[in-house]
Amino acid sequence: MFAKPAVIHCAALSRSPVCEADPALARLQNVEVTGHLAELAADGRFVFFSTDLVFDGLRGNYRESDPPNPRLVYAETKVVAEQLVALHPRHLIVRTSLNYGFSDTGNRSFNEEIVQAWRAGRTLRLFTDEFRCPIAAPETARAVLDLLERDATGCVHVAGTERLSRWEIGRLIAARHPALSPRLEPSSVRDYSGPPRPPDVSLDCSRAAALLGRPLPRFSAWLDHNEPVR
Repeated sequence: MFAKPAVIHCAALSRSPVCEADPALARLQNVEVTGHLAELAADGRFVFFSTDLVFDGLRGNYRESDPPNPRLVYAETKVVAEQLVALHPRHLIVRTSLNYGFSDTGNRSFNEEIVQAWRAGRTLRLFTDEFRCPIAAPETARAVLDLLERDATGCVHVAGTERLSRWEIGRLIAARHPALSPRLEPSSVRDYSGPPRPPDVSLDCSRAAALLGRPLPRFSAWLDHNEPVR
């Protein structure tokens, strides 16, 4: 285990609708708090969790060196926070994607939200043309701890190595909850009328794989191994 002290900052106001409705609150929690914590951790290492949404999603397969171009208030705050964290002498910025897991409240992760909707009898309309690289939260945690052991610094993309549409993700989760009689309908981001949505923020995680000495897992393979269809 790594010997040097480290602060791992993964808290955020991450609900995009809340950030869009109250940009000042989003900047307070996502930017000002982050900057303050980075200052307090000046003598150690500082790990900051960011997001694939810092990119505009116009081409996908983004590398760490690609310039951010956020389209949402949440993503804008993350870009500014990244800039503050980059001033820390021993920083590690971890850009991740949708994280699959389970929270104490039962409503924090994307998979919990999906399952809650089915339990309420709702039909989910999921985009076939919006792409992310989901990863299981335990795999994210393991990767970050291993990166700290290797004394990695800078920005690293930590996400699944499988580019999946929202529709494909929904089908994978539906297959694991047949008792809920999951209801899904395909839709297109072109028909969405809310705040702008980046269509493809898939991440190139080759730098993480090189630092870790192993590839990050494919989401569908991880589900088959850890949460098989019953």
